[in-house]
Amino acid sequence: MQRLRSCFVRVQTWQQADKYVSAVASDLPKRNGWTIAEYVGDRGPDRVQRLLNRAVWDTDEAMRLVRRFVVDGLATAARRRRRGLVVGALDETGQQKRGTATCGVKRQYMGCAGRVENGINTVHLSYVREGLGHGLIGFRQWIPAEQIDDAKTAQAMGIPGDLLFRTKGQLAIDICTDAYTDGIRFDVMCGDEVYGACTQLREFFEHQQQAYVLRVASTFLLDLGAGVRLTCRQAVEELVDDQRRWEVRSAGTGSKGQRWYGWVQIATANPRHVLLVRRHLRTGELAFHYCYQPDGQPKSMTRLIRAAGLRWPVEEDFEFGKDQFGLDQCQARLHGAIRRHTVLVMAALAVCAVTTAQLHHRTDTQAPPPVTPDQAPPDDPGRIPLTIPETRRLLARLSHRPKPPHHAEHWTDWRRRHQARSRWFHQRTRLNREYALVN
Repeated sequence: MQRLRSCFVRVQTWQQADKYVSAVASDLPKRNGWTIAEYVGDRGPDRVQRLLNRAVWDTDEAMRLVRRFVVDGLATAARRRRRGLVVGALDETGQQKRGTATCGVKRQYMGCAGRVENGINTVHLSYVREGLGHGLIGFRQWIPAEQIDDAKTAQAMGIPGDLLFRTKGQLAIDICTDAYTDGIRFDVMCGDEVYGACTQLREFFEHQQQAYVLRVASTFLLDLGAGVRLTCRQAVEELVDDQRRWEVRSAGTGSKGQRWYGWVQIATANPRHVLLVRRHLRTGELAFHYCYQPDGQPKSMTRLIRAAGLRWPVEEDFEFGKDQFGLDQCQARLHGAIRRHTVLVMAALAVCAVTTAQLHHRTDTQAPPPVTPDQAPPDDPGRIPLTIPETRRLLARLSHRPKPPHHAEHWTDWRRRHQARSRWFHQRTRLNREYALVN
């Protein structure tokens, strides 16, 4: 938070932001304007609402400083270890909403719900250091074109007048451009089918001489030379006719051990492009990765497999961000307020991610893994290294803020009065409605 001081015009606003970060990193079951204000000792939610909606502070600069904190912190932790891959993982996450007043809200497929729901979606970039740690370092909210083009709707939602509609792939370009401008470099970029299908994003990476391993659909067309064009599935069926071509390798270590899959690599007409195919050993399900390897950089199937296995940390960042810090509990409706909530949550996540990474080697006391199926369990299994949720719990105890006298009674009275006022207005509104049976 000391690093973020330069982003705020007034010291009081910076202090309120500091309280906000402490609150989202606390043990609050829900993190919204009311609960955060009560937790930090305010007499009402006005200060929290002002911080997100009207206070003067540079959200973009705050995001840049959070990004540098994550990258520098993980780099410091990596000095004690053998250097692994540095991966940028792109993905989007959603937050379900009710109504139509929130900026970016629309009925769309929500990965968090697994179906089409009313909600908002945001594209994120995660900075991943292999075998060490990861954290979110950039984001852009996806906003439907109809909200941007309608001047009245845009004004009501606080959408800037110069904001242009961008697809999720184009938002990924904007996020990566910010990271490159800030001097951050990645060994490999990863993403799911949303980003693998974006030609503009792939061309952007190739222009930057950035290696990538992007998931693509089975219908993605490959140019195999001599005028031959096949889909990914057709290429596997026609070119991988020998089961011995599949190599069983690990995609990395998970919580239950090595993640074993079958892998095969298919060359294309362009020597810089290859198709990496992953096969589930039990079900036979296939996953396709379109890969770009620039000249002058290592070209090996092992490197691509390692990179493909490092896409999952961004999903873990979403899980921690939502469950531990309230990333999806924002009740703000305006464009700027949603961005500010997201930045402050990412700051709290960054503190815990960097702390966890820097304490990894000191807190990992696990017993050696078993080497035979009938091996007897160790007398002392030890402890896994600190995780981000455990680090958050420890820091929450350290930053617990004392409350003013009669604070709990005040907030009980405040909530009851506010709810009574809301109920009265709802009842009055219903009196003005006409109720009649429909024939």
